[in-house]
Amino acid sequence: MLPATGVLAGTASSRGVLVSAASDRKQHWLLVTDAEGQTRLRYPLPERAHHVELHPQQPWAAAVARRPGRFIEVVDYETGQQVKRIDAGEGHHFYGHALFTPDGRWLVSTENDLASGQGQVVIRDVSNHFAQISRIPSYGIGPHELLLNGDEVIVANGGILTRPDRGREKLNLDSMNPSLAYIDLGSGKLLEQVGMAAEEHQLSIRHMDRNAAGTVAIALQYQGPISDNKSLVALHRRGEALKLLRAPEPINNQMEQYAGSARIDRSGRVAAVSAPRGNLITFWDLEQDRFITSMRCRDGCGLSATNQDGEFLVSSGTGHLYRMRPLDNLRERLPLDPVAARLAWDNHMSLRLG
Repeated sequence: MLPATGVLAGTASSRGVLVSAASDRKQHWLLVTDAEGQTRLRYPLPERAHHVELHPQQPWAAAVARRPGRFIEVVDYETGQQVKRIDAGEGHHFYGHALFTPDGRWLVSTENDLASGQGQVVIRDVSNHFAQISRIPSYGIGPHELLLNGDEVIVANGGILTRPDRGREKLNLDSMNPSLAYIDLGSGKLLEQVGMAAEEHQLSIRHMDRNAAGTVAIALQYQGPISDNKSLVALHRRGEALKLLRAPEPINNQMEQYAGSARIDRSGRVAAVSAPRGNLITFWDLEQDRFITSMRCRDGCGLSATNQDGEFLVSSGTGHLYRMRPLDNLRERLPLDPVAARLAWDNHMSLRLG
């Protein structure tokens, strides 16, 4: 058992790691810390990354470029050596998220086809130097986070059209059409798709997690006037419409129309949704479809569920790391060494237990 001061105390052996993209004023990094909060690797990245995905068997971390970047940097975090730098290819860019299949054979990413503006899901063969195997449609614009469920891939189509020659400018806010798409990964066939009601079409579906019962918890980002005060969390269950959840008015106002990440705890009952602009982490009951509570975290966005029911790790852009257990009203700041504590941790965090 780790000492009580360890970052992963009570959750993992000393081989556990936390992985995130991070930045300082001069450089963007892939950051890996160990169970005691000590930096194991600070690997320089060519540009800012968004999500970092861990290979299920190898000690590999895949840092995916922030939209509209063109790289995925795969790094062996034990040796510090590059495994592969994947280029999106001419006429394409990444959207910040990718995942490995559970057997480790395939890397699946969300991408943009510049000529059509349509989103794609791209599959690459890990065992063949990450060679591209297939491209299938995401059935929407601006695909962002994706999840696997057996042979299905679930894609959050944010609905926002951008072009690299215009940076991160959003080009279609008046006509955007976000959706959640369930797609057969082998055939590319669309199995189910749900979208927002017409009056909510500027609620961008960006980040999500799924529990074993099939409930998808979704973090939303509103693209309309800040004064509109929209709901920022949604749930979806197959065969049903999207269900918007709303926090109490003071909390909903404080979220500032931007939810940054979503994760579900080990039990599948509690979802955490971060609101970094509002300096809040919100928590939701997935059995009763209701708000539970919120906890303060300045610029807190990255979330990981631990192997304890109702427990999450939370990272921030201020170089802080917290353990939160909303059902126990526990909010504990965890120690980090000076290297990790000086970096602005990016939007997402991945946890590997030992």
